[in-house]
Amino acid sequence: MRLPFGLLVASVVAGLLSVGAALLAMRAASLKFGLVMLLALLGYVLLDRGVRRVRWAVAAGIGLLALVAAVRLLWHQEQVDEVGWLSYGGVAETAVLARVREMVDRERTAALGLALGVLCLAVGALALPSRGRRRGVATTVLALLLLAWFGSRTVREFGRYPLLDLLATVWPALLAALVAMGSLALSGWRADRRWLLPVGLFLLSLGAARAYFDLVAQWSGWWHMAKPPGDAFLEPGVSVSMPTDGSLQVSWAMESAIALAGAGLVAVGALRGSRGR
Repeated sequence: MRLPFGLLVASVVAGLLSVGAALLAMRAASLKFGLVMLLALLGYVLLDRGVRRVRWAVAAGIGLLALVAAVRLLWHQEQVDEVGWLSYGGVAETAVLARVREMVDRERTAALGLALGVLCLAVGALALPSRGRRRGVATTVLALLLLAWFGSRTVREFGRYPLLDLLATVWPALLAALVAMGSLALSGWRADRRWLLPVGLFLLSLGAARAYFDLVAQWSGWWHMAKPPGDAFLEPGVSVSMPTDGSLQVSWAMESAIALAGAGLVAVGALRGSRGR
């Protein structure tokens, strides 16, 4: 077995193990397998013999996604060492707000890494030669439909909260989603026969959109805690819980599968397209 093919197989196996661990709510194991998957995929990309500018752009994108995964794993290990729950009855309100704000800031940093990774993958995908095929219209229509769905949900959130305050936090995730959808629109003209690139960019767009909505939800939770209504009051015993192991997490497993499969398909599809130039 050649080394590049072996790395690709290892990447697929690690990705499946990551999704399986996510399904069983084994967060640490899922993050570790996800990191292994991205590192193996990075090795596969670096050993590829496709067009250099495509290969290096894709390698930079996968490397940034791997860095985000490593940082998330570090953050999770730090959380495990802390108390598993925070209670207004036992912890000062300011300490709770500071902790929640720290979590929001961490997610914004991760979203920035995601945005840079998606941008690099998009550069690699768009560096492929245009093949002038009519199926490019299909990806454009699909991207516009996805953008319309994303925009309708985004506008509703913009109307609920101060726009500038919200954008100051969520702009990296918003950028990642828009770049992924824009790349999806143009991918049809550059896709190989197996359509790996458009499918990967579609999944990557869904993953980026989900990351955006998650960040908005975290920020809005902090905003309501920091600026409650005038008649609101904090009752003792109200707690902020952290996810624990021991139950099935179907939605989280699906999110992991979409994110990892999207990155993998974009990388493989871009490399295949560059080799067939």
